[in-house]
Amino acid sequence: MSEKVSSNQCNTFDHQAFLAAVSEQAGVYRMYDNAQVVIYVGKAKHLKKRLASYFRKDVGSTKTQALVKQIAAIDVTVTHTEGEALILENNYIKKYQPKYNILLRDDKSYPYLLITAHKHPKLGMHRGGKKVKGEYFGPYPTVGAVWESLRLMQKIFPLRQCEDSYYRARSRPCLQYQLGRCAAPCVDKISVAAYQKQVQLAKLFLKGKSSKVIEQLVANMEDASKALDFEQAAKYRDQIATLRKVQQQQHVSGSAAEMDVIGLHRHKSQACIHLLFIREQKILGSKSYFPTVPVGTSDSEIIAAFISQHYIGNELNLGAIPKEIVIPQAIESQQDIVQVLSAQAEREVKLAHNVRTERAQYLKLACTNAATALLSRNSHKESMQARFLALNEVFELPNGITRIECFDISHTMGQQTVASNVVFDLDGPLKSDYRRYNVHGITPGDDYAAMAFALDKRYSKVTSEEKMPDIIFIDGGKGQLSKAEAFFSTIEHVKTPLLVGVAKGESRKPGLETLILAGSHQLISLPATSPALHLVQHIRDESHRFAIAGHRAKRQKASKKSTLESIPGIGAKKRQALLQYLGGLQEVLKADKATLEKVPGISKLLAKNIYDALHDN
Repeated sequence: MSEKVSSNQCNTFDHQAFLAAVSEQAGVYRMYDNAQVVIYVGKAKHLKKRLASYFRKDVGSTKTQALVKQIAAIDVTVTHTEGEALILENNYIKKYQPKYNILLRDDKSYPYLLITAHKHPKLGMHRGGKKVKGEYFGPYPTVGAVWESLRLMQKIFPLRQCEDSYYRARSRPCLQYQLGRCAAPCVDKISVAAYQKQVQLAKLFLKGKSSKVIEQLVANMEDASKALDFEQAAKYRDQIATLRKVQQQQHVSGSAAEMDVIGLHRHKSQACIHLLFIREQKILGSKSYFPTVPVGTSDSEIIAAFISQHYIGNELNLGAIPKEIVIPQAIESQQDIVQVLSAQAEREVKLAHNVRTERAQYLKLACTNAATALLSRNSHKESMQARFLALNEVFELPNGITRIECFDISHTMGQQTVASNVVFDLDGPLKSDYRRYNVHGITPGDDYAAMAFALDKRYSKVTSEEKMPDIIFIDGGKGQLSKAEAFFSTIEHVKTPLLVGVAKGESRKPGLETLILAGSHQLISLPATSPALHLVQHIRDESHRFAIAGHRAKRQKASKKSTLESIPGIGAKKRQALLQYLGGLQEVLKADKATLEKVPGISKLLAKNIYDALHDN
């Protein structure tokens, strides 16, 4: 990249003066409105020609006309090649989210199965974050699909799935060994060579070569029988039986080994892209996307934008670029996109649109799924909007209801208290705005104080009216609602929401909930068939689920925390030395000061501190 030019930033855009100074090289341009907000990002092989086309008398589409009217400034970044421009354009779109670009909002990384590069490799899941050394298999469309595969693999191959820290600290086999789901390499219950054989078989299975795995296991069983090792032969026999059962349940799709199939369906101003994942001749799953599409956008533009934003420069998805991507039609700059994808994947990548036989069937399936997903989404939206209207008939807010929030508290006897805040808008759950709060500084078990803590965290610094809900539901009775009333009486906001308590009935059965209005504390009981009550139940249950999930995670983390971690001067290395030298935490607890002093790296003073801490002296 070699130069950057920008226009005079004023209300009346002088396009003639701007075009006179624009480079004729390839590059990327950003268009701004009067508020200096980026409204469009584009790329061009010839910047001057491309930008001049926006200011002709006959501009073309309605979308382009509306865009040109709002241009107050343009920035240009010159690149060496069109491939560089494609990558830069994609980065800018993800950064600025311009309203006139096609926006793909789902940027989550896909989960993979991972077999680590280790003396005793671990079989586990990897999703985003720092890349770990090892061999990856996938991607899988959902985390649930990965966990299902892990459970299946554990039945067939006794590979460890524990974390390295847990593996290093073992002095005796864990429960997984007793259940026959791990060979316990941590305590040498299996030789390195035998474990590596199981690792190689697992890799073959994940590559879709289950027949080869069975052949190898049959040969191993025969060898064990000849050596009169009947116990080992029986293990191989059981392994083969499980694998044959799995093989019968698996559906082999066809001859296509690795490809993604993109289906597209449009309805009025909406669009749905359905992505079908095919790996190792099997359909691993699929996923639907609903990009924001400006008016006047063509099908080929949507497909090109999806490919760019989904694959290019997406480090989260590791090797998610397949060898072949099947698309419904040809797209602009297809050759440039192929070159960038191939460079990123470090191998040849193919974009195919005129497909037949098997690939044509996959494409038809993807397009059908896209149509079904869009219809389902619209049905859900219509149902959700009807529920919002029914809710407003109950509370009669003058400006209607477009955003509601709900709070819940979860803890176990006052410990690991977590507060949840979930948000619904007219489209349903708005998960990007969900929040959890780790409650601290209160008397354990005081739900009222916990509610006040959560409300203060959520609303004390809110300055935008858009981020304030129309209604706040408090899961609880008059006590929790009173705390919410007291909080809002002490602060000023641009918008004061309606506070409503949601009290369960005497039998705590769904349909018997009572709503309590703030101020008057009037009780409202809605019929069990009321759409308004269904919406209240939905957000209350979602808040409850979200709070419990956070609390369980916090409780699990606390349960895994070693007693030694709270002792000053004991870091990870010394903690590991204590556990390994003495043979586990119970032995450390039993040890006297003289025994503790014998552990490498533990001084006499530190041994005394450890002993005193463990015995509450």
